[in-house]
Amino acid sequence: MGRVKRAFKYRFYPTDVQAAELSRTFGCVRKVYNLALAARTQAWTRQERVNYNQTSALLTAWKKTEELAFLNDVSSVPLQQTLRHLQSAFANFFSKRAKYPRFKSRKKSRKSAEYTTSGFRFRDGRLTLAKMAEPLDIVWSRPLPTGAKPSTVTVSQDSAGRWFVSMLCDDLTVKPLSATDAAVGVDVGLNHLLTLSTGEKIANPRHERRDRARLAKAQHALARKAKGDGANRRKARQKVAKIHARIADRRRDGLHKLTTRLVRENQTIVIEDLTVRNMVRNRSLARAISDAAWAELRSLLEYKAQWYGREVIAVDRFFPSSKLCSVCGTLQGKMPLNVRTWTCAACGTTHDRDVNAARNLLAAGRAVSACGAGVRPQRRTPGGQSAMKQEVSRREP
Repeated sequence: MGRVKRAFKYRFYPTDVQAAELSRTFGCVRKVYNLALAARTQAWTRQERVNYNQTSALLTAWKKTEELAFLNDVSSVPLQQTLRHLQSAFANFFSKRAKYPRFKSRKKSRKSAEYTTSGFRFRDGRLTLAKMAEPLDIVWSRPLPTGAKPSTVTVSQDSAGRWFVSMLCDDLTVKPLSATDAAVGVDVGLNHLLTLSTGEKIANPRHERRDRARLAKAQHALARKAKGDGANRRKARQKVAKIHARIADRRRDGLHKLTTRLVRENQTIVIEDLTVRNMVRNRSLARAISDAAWAELRSLLEYKAQWYGREVIAVDRFFPSSKLCSVCGTLQGKMPLNVRTWTCAACGTTHDRDVNAARNLLAAGRAVSACGAGVRPQRRTPGGQSAMKQEVSRREP
C-alpha cells in the first residue's frame, strides 16, 4: 500500500482580528461559489459547458468590478479552491454519483475555507495563514507524524461556534498490521450496538437519549424566541448546536475506539449491507437508528481496514441471518423483532437471535471469500450477488 493521506483536525482559538478575517473569507468563498454556480447553470440552460478555467477567468473579472471589489480583501487561494470544489461537484453530477450542485446558504451551509501551500506557512509547529500577521493558537491534542508537512489546510467553524483547522498530510506511520487468522461476524442492533460471532455483546451508549432532556429544553427555549436575526435567538440556536456537538463528539469518539479495536484484532470482519437511508424512514425507529450511526460505523471500518491490510466483507442485506439456524442451516418462518431467543425445530438448538445472526454472517462472509460472490455495497454499486444467492445458483443443474 502506498502513502496514506490523512487529515489531522485540531481546535484553535482565533484572536478577534483573525476571527473577523476568517469570517470575511467564509463569506467570500460562499459568494464566489454561488456566482460560479449561477454562471454554469445559465450556460447549462444554453447547452454550453463552463469549466474551471473559465470560472477562474470570471473570478478575475468579478474582482475588477466595483460591486465585488471586496473579494480582493481576502486571500485568493480559498476562492480558487472553491472553484475547484465546484468543478468536482459537477464532475460527480455528470458521472451520476451525485445530484446537481446546490447554492450555499449563509445560515445552513458549512463555514469553511481551504488553503493550499501557497496560502499558509507552517514552521516549527506554528501555522500562519495568508493575510494574517500572527500564527493560529492551536490546541495540539496529538502530534503530527514525524516529518509531516501539510499539503492543504482547511479552516472551519461549526454551528456551535467552535473553530477547527484540518491539516492533510502524508502519514508514513500507517502500515499493514501483522496477518492473523481471526475473523468475526458483526450484527448491528439497537438494544446492543454490536453483537459479535464470538458471543460478545457491546452495549449501545445511546448518546442522544442521555442528553435528550437538555436538548428538548434548549429547543423549547429556541422555539419561543422571535424569528429573525436577533441576538437572543442566535444565542438560543448556538446553545442547541452545542448540545448536538457534544452528542456527536461522544458518538464519534466511541465509534473510533470500537472500530480500531475490531480492525486490530481481526483479519476479516463480516457485516451486513444495510440500507440505513431507507431504514430511517420508519418513524418509530428513526431516532434510535440515527443515534446508533450504523453508516458511520461501516465507513470507519472500511477505511481503517484498507489502511491496515484487513478485509471487510458486506453480506447481501436479504441474507436471512436471523432466521437461519447456524448449527443445522434450517430456515425458520417469520420472526418478529420482539423474538430475541428461539429454538430450532430441526435440531433443537436454542439461539440468541443476535449471536446467531452474527455467526451466520461470518459463515456467509467465508463463503464469499471461497466462491468469490459479489459483495460490493448495493447502495453504491447495484447488481452484486450475495453469497447466499451464489451458493444456491451453484447447486442448480
